[in-house]
Amino acid sequence: MRRLIGLSLLVMWTTACKAKGADRAATDSTAVTAPARATAPITTGGTIAGTVLEVIPVESYLYLRLRTADGEVWTAVNQSPLEVGANVTIYNVLPMEQFASPTLKRTFARIYFGSLEPVAPAPDAVIATTGTPAARDAGVGAVAPASGSGAQTVASLWREKARLGRATVAVRGIVVKYNAGVMGKNWIHLQDGSGDPVAGTHDLAATTLEAASVGDTVTLMGVVRTNVDVGAGYKYALLLENARVVAR
Repeated sequence: MRRLIGLSLLVMWTTACKAKGADRAATDSTAVTAPARATAPITTGGTIAGTVLEVIPVESYLYLRLRTADGEVWTAVNQSPLEVGANVTIYNVLPMEQFASPTLKRTFARIYFGSLEPVAPAPDAVIATTGTPAARDAGVGAVAPASGSGAQTVASLWREKARLGRATVAVRGIVVKYNAGVMGKNWIHLQDGSGDPVAGTHDLAATTLEAASVGDTVTLMGVVRTNVDVGAGYKYALLLENARVVAR
């Protein structure tokens, strides 16, 4: 009988330790950050209205945790002097699932990038679904390409975009256009002297949370996406998403 009681106590103690360990893991900064309760996804191009519960500034952006009529959500917007308790509306949102923030070292199960102000249409779409090239030729001369694994030129990305979809690549070129804070991101147009301006394969659009200036020579590393609909009627046949500036 004593042996049975001792065994039961051992099982209870082991179970409690496991539960305690699970709670500790749940509070780790690298854990997936989910909304307080499940909410229906908001479609691309929509709006979110709510009260600010938490503000996390990161360089030129803010991560905001909002309380909305449908529950709590995480958003990422352009810098603004916001405080907890403020009521905000975020426009033209772009939802992202399982978004990993290298700066915060955490993954958001779902987050919405957007702007705190109504914005003009998204930056020029490179070869929109109408087939009309929208990016001008900046007359960039030949730029030495990126090196190493995943290195591509602008022209090779267009040529191999079907095969490279979802792949992480590096491309080096000159920033010919820069739009900051559109849908919670910065938008870069990169040209390297390759590709055909008539066909529109001379220009690469990329999204990033990092800053750049027109005229900068940079190497971007990001994920290749094709046929991306960013809302407001704008679609990209080729887009380098969540790019990092790995060299200048």
